Amino acid sequence: MRRFLIPLLATALAAAAYGQRLDPADYVYPVLDVSRLYAANFGELRPAHFHAGIDIKTDGVEGKLLVAVADGYVSRVSLAAGGYGRAIYLTLDNGTTAVYGHLQRFRDDIEKRVREERYRNRSNGADLRFDAAEWPVRQGDTIGFSGNSGSSMGPHLHFELRDTPTQRLRNVVREGVIRPEDDLPPRIMRLHYIEVDTLDGIPVHRRPVSYAVVREAEGRYRLTREEPVGTGRKGYFVAEVTDRRNGVHNTFGVWRVSLAVDGEPRFEYRMDGFTHDLSRCCDAVSCYPMQLGSRNEAIRLARMERSPACFYPVAEERGIVRTAPGEVRRVRIEAEDDCGNRSALEFDIRGRADTFRAKADPAATALRPERTSTLRIGRTAHVTVPAGALYEPLFVRPEIRPAPEAPEGVVVLSPAYRFLDCTTPLRLAATAEIRTDIPRPLQLRTLLAVRNRHGRLSAAGGRCNNGIVRAATRSTGDFVVVADTLPPRVRPLFERGADLSRAEGLRFGAGDNFSGIAAWSLEIDGQWVPCDRFPIKGTLVHFFDTPPARSRHTVRLSVTDACGNTTRCETEFVR
Repeated sequence: MRRFLIPLLATALAAAAYGQRLDPADYVYPVLDVSRLYAANFGELRPAHFHAGIDIKTDGVEGKLLVAVADGYVSRVSLAAGGYGRAIYLTLDNGTTAVYGHLQRFRDDIEKRVREERYRNRSNGADLRFDAAEWPVRQGDTIGFSGNSGSSMGPHLHFELRDTPTQRLRNVVREGVIRPEDDLPPRIMRLHYIEVDTLDGIPVHRRPVSYAVVREAEGRYRLTREEPVGTGRKGYFVAEVTDRRNGVHNTFGVWRVSLAVDGEPRFEYRMDGFTHDLSRCCDAVSCYPMQLGSRNEAIRLARMERSPACFYPVAEERGIVRTAPGEVRRVRIEAEDDCGNRSALEFDIRGRADTFRAKADPAATALRPERTSTLRIGRTAHVTVPAGALYEPLFVRPEIRPAPEAPEGVVVLSPAYRFLDCTTPLRLAATAEIRTDIPRPLQLRTLLAVRNRHGRLSAAGGRCNNGIVRAATRSTGDFVVVADTLPPRVRPLFERGADLSRAEGLRFGAGDNFSGIAAWSLEIDGQWVPCDRFPIKGTLVHFFDTPPARSRHTVRLSVTDACGNTTRCETEFVR
């Protein structure tokens, strides 16, 4: 497979926009004794965020040695149930910060310090910061061991490089710090065309028209239809794309997608880096309604009004393609991965005689990104959408809908209120309030839920105060007031009185029906001890930190969900 070099102009522009490029010679590989295969790449479109680093496979096991990629110091360690789980941050002498996520444990002296802080603060989590003098490291020094903690689906290392002053995340593959074996070009899976019109300056999108794509040869694609694609006077394309790498079955995101019309560049999306405040903007880079149901990356080849310009080196008329009736034009779409492999799809378009004209809805309300807006349904419900929450102006039509069915243990206490469709992404949280009659015994167990596009309810948070349930949430869809009445499920993963002298820890199964586990506390012989939560596995674990003494111990575990329902478990073990 041929490899394509980055054009010199693009390289110069990227350097100007993002500062000095990384020098691969400054770094060593962050994990030892692995096959150097990968599970995810930088900038992939995830639910509500770009993937901030790369995921390095650890050959299906935990405990691989993690090393400092360059000279510097340990500036932060954190431990949380979700996210990166156990994570370590190195501030490096070369101006970057390295982040290692999902660790099994830190190296012994750091692990001891974290354990002491957890006992001192009686906290299951930790977030500690250090200055340069406390934990200096040299390139190649051991800093910890790979694991599967946090929101991890299997053993791997999540690895990031950031600019230290700005914390801007860098594409370590594109800049050559990590070099995967990859000669496989991206796959162009499907094409969509969306015609657009405007009313009062607000874009109105027509229902997408979709086209099947087939591969003619490695890196070359065509539509299954022979005739030109019919287009309106203005519209844009959405490309569903995905990527592969040698040696693994995982799918990956692409680095760049571009569109040219009649040989002239019209649009380019490129993932060179971002700051964390822009991470949620992946919902604007994608065609969000399509992305919700796609296994691929559904990349919108047009820039939404409030999508950050840094992702678009080229955006002529924001990517809108114009065609007059009968006009034939040639379109070329390219997809490129971060290793330089490219694929292309070329096809003709022809302007239709008929064109899409949006019709005004007198019952609709206009929302604009630059303004704070409040949507009301009578005196019982309203939502306030803050300025900056929307990526483009839109029309909405709030309405009351039938109450949904609820899962076991959840009591529905109101009809459903739709303010924003579930396919509308929000960059900032909106505030929803619903007034309803709530029986006194349920008031402390009440929250807002949202019905998704599949009709299922999920918790959106919030609390009841004087008959009003209020929540700040980025969820959109049908809001409903519910009460979660079931406590969490908890069970020891050992027999009562079991001999755990050879076990590494005390394990419990733990889960919740709806609102989610919010807090837990474990005591052994009446003394508080730290307990790690692994939400993907559904377990709580206390890792033993004292030698066995062949004595009997009592255990008390308390687990509380987000609505205050609590389960308590008492048992015994020998160690």
